[in-house]
Amino acid sequence: MKNITLLRITDFSTQNIKELLKNVTSDYVIFVLSNANIIPFDNDFNQFILLSDIYNADVCYSDYILTNKENQTRIYLSTWQQGSIRNDFDFGFCVNFKTSTAQKAAEMLPQNIKKAGFYALWLQIAALNGIIKHIPQPLYKISADVDNNFETSNFAYVNPQNRDFQIEAEQVFTNYLKQIGAYLPQRTQKVENFNQRLKEFKNLISVIIPVKNREKTISDAINSALNQNTNFSYNIIVVNNFSTDNTAQEIEKIASKNKGKVVCITPTDNDLGIGGCWNLAVNNPQCGAIAVQLDSDDIYINNNVLQTIADKFLSDQCAILIGSYQLSDFNLTPIPPYLIDHKEWTPENGHNNALRINGLGAPRCFFTPILRQNPFPNVSYGEDYAIALKLTRTYSLSRIYEPLYICRRWTGNSDNNPSQETLNRNNFYKDFIRTTEILERKKKLTIEN
Repeated sequence: MKNITLLRITDFSTQNIKELLKNVTSDYVIFVLSNANIIPFDNDFNQFILLSDIYNADVCYSDYILTNKENQTRIYLSTWQQGSIRNDFDFGFCVNFKTSTAQKAAEMLPQNIKKAGFYALWLQIAALNGIIKHIPQPLYKISADVDNNFETSNFAYVNPQNRDFQIEAEQVFTNYLKQIGAYLPQRTQKVENFNQRLKEFKNLISVIIPVKNREKTISDAINSALNQNTNFSYNIIVVNNFSTDNTAQEIEKIASKNKGKVVCITPTDNDLGIGGCWNLAVNNPQCGAIAVQLDSDDIYINNNVLQTIADKFLSDQCAILIGSYQLSDFNLTPIPPYLIDHKEWTPENGHNNALRINGLGAPRCFFTPILRQNPFPNVSYGEDYAIALKLTRTYSLSRIYEPLYICRRWTGNSDNNPSQETLNRNNFYKDFIRTTEILERKKKLTIEN
């Protein structure tokens, strides 16, 4: 039986990782990413070695059992794919490396990475076409109180307290894209014939609101759009996706008093996700030149949002513009982490770094002629991320860093305390989006070069 070394990692600098690996002589080395007690089911991690050998894996990780306050829960992890390149990819608490591969990768890492060394290590192995294998069975259990706060983890990349790590992670990731031939230079392309194409539309802006079973919030959303002060004409397109509660009645109350201003669309197909509803709205003849997002349980922060968006959009003549938003509870009381402004974005590298992080912000605003040529995927999670990555592959993205939008978190919200299964499913799909985008960017670079 091949032997193995266990290394408990608390210092994630590349200097420390290099030093630790330099002294390893065993065939495999397991990084233990916790101070908690780890108990392998076979007492000595032989299953890790056996399965790593069978799959010739350079990196191997498994599901595990979480023992917490007398409860035992199996944690199902996502399977790694080419697009699983975010720095918060969940490998669990034990990650088995083929020692020779880890040592080779470590030699290639810069010395000055203080906090993102582990990310740099496994990403370097991926750049070397190493095999990263998920074992879909628990090989160990861990006794720990694990931080499972969705808001904290989901927005870690915009938390100022994590800024040093994020800067390092972006540097590591950018180097990875360059190694695999997927790094795009700064995108500076504007929309061709922008002003001429504006003339095709009666309204400058359409606020797009897909909705299903939001009787408690849809009126607030529509009214926040109706109350905007603008020097241009706009309308609101509500796509009622087969609601079974009183959502339709709430929409009708408002639409009947605002004929022509509020357009209600009912799909003919009952298999549309949010992305499909967006496609339906954008291709409607009444859609304006700029399609502006508003979720059915959120509101604009004041009455000048659409004017602010229009001024910036027209000034930049952009294909896509994204603003900033504040998190609140149902009663609009601000909640942590409060402002989501994505100031990590830079014009030079934001379109590359977007592949590493989990989202680009809100409200999202698109030039309708471009969006009609680039439809959303017909899903209800990640559809906005997919189209934003696709458009920034070619076009520059404009930003507004002042808050425009209030995103409400409440018990009926799809983002409210999602289960581990839901998180895994959502993360897997976004990794699929990244995989697709990497392949497309490689093709684009081949053509451009």
